Amino acid sequence: MTLSVRSVRIVDPASNRDETGDLYIAEGKIAAAGPGAGDRPADRVIDGSGLLALPGLVDLHVHLRDPGQTHKEDLRTGSLAAAAGGVTSLLAMPNTAPAVDSPQVLRDILTRAAGQPVRIYQAGCITMGLQGETPADLNALSAAGAAAFTDDGRPVSNSRYMREALQEAARLQRPVVSHCEDLYLAAGGIMNEGPASRELGVRGIPAAAEDAAVAREVALAAETGAPLHVCHVSTAGSLSIIRAAKRDGVRVTCETGPHYFWFTEESLRARDADFRMNPPLGSPADKRAVLAALLDGTVDAIATDHAPHAPSEKADFVKAPNGVVGMETSLAASYTALVRPGLMDMAGLVRLMSLNPAKILGIPAGSLAPGAPADLCLFDPAARWRVEPDKLRGKSRNTPFKGMELTGRVRYTVCRGRVIFEDK
Repeated sequence: MTLSVRSVRIVDPASNRDETGDLYIAEGKIAAAGPGAGDRPADRVIDGSGLLALPGLVDLHVHLRDPGQTHKEDLRTGSLAAAAGGVTSLLAMPNTAPAVDSPQVLRDILTRAAGQPVRIYQAGCITMGLQGETPADLNALSAAGAAAFTDDGRPVSNSRYMREALQEAARLQRPVVSHCEDLYLAAGGIMNEGPASRELGVRGIPAAAEDAAVAREVALAAETGAPLHVCHVSTAGSLSIIRAAKRDGVRVTCETGPHYFWFTEESLRARDADFRMNPPLGSPADKRAVLAALLDGTVDAIATDHAPHAPSEKADFVKAPNGVVGMETSLAASYTALVRPGLMDMAGLVRLMSLNPAKILGIPAGSLAPGAPADLCLFDPAARWRVEPDKLRGKSRNTPFKGMELTGRVRYTVCRGRVIFEDK
């Protein structure tokens, strides 16, 4: 199938392109890009006037709940949610049931994922069952197709196992993705430790729970020389540690989520569990630090930590599991907070949401240059829309952006050269 997108603003920092022109797609690849590129005959023509053509988003942190908790999400519904948000590649976390700690479980997921509209990359566990007691066979998992290694959902508490995982993953040329949390400090907490938690009478999680764990991981990365990617950074302290490590030449990258530069612990005063996630929403100072780190390059990527839960599970503020959904709102929320007020340009946002994540994961994505995979989204920067949970494509509704008006909307998503989402 051939596809022509005409008169669209092409924003592709990978090829230093920001211009109005055409895209011509054939055999799942970008065949030509630029003025006049779409003049040739095509099976389908899309008028891109007023739209931005962006490389498809690469979400480094997604929970698809498949296998084992498919009442919350599954490969199909997760893919539909991704496509609606302009995400064409995602990294699925291994805290499924069973956990992705064996080649057999991994191959089953990848076989079923191959038929989905977006590209699903699967991370393998660092330890068996995410229990931190027995190292998983990273070599076997890599051979079976693991794209990264992590015990996300839980940190690797044994420092020796984490050090060995960094060294082995570096040999296998796979990233280690670290959930940084000191479980002893965090134990029993359901939100950030601060004025709001004290007034609500619930146990809080101190910022040091993240900071201490990030410091350990950075020390291990510095000692081994191996690359490290830190998940969902949310505190001023951990960002300071990462910033200093980068200055010292440590091979560390990190991500944050839109909720950390939109909200603070104050949002939990209404006792709404849709604002509970791990790490928790921080203080106003933490939010300012996240924004500053996005702008100065300390933060390399924006990822969603898409974590679906059934409405019944989120009904009780104290007992609810942590996590929020995010793939369908991430681009609009980031555009509204960062680009629309002039804090960064569109190319900068594309780097954070597509180009840099693709580099971290080491996958062929993040570019609209001729020869690149035809994975892209067409984004309407003028559209305003209200987030209505009942209209989300995924199975779960636990979004902190519910009821909010965002600016910017994905109109089309293309993956492997095929239109997989169209906003009608």
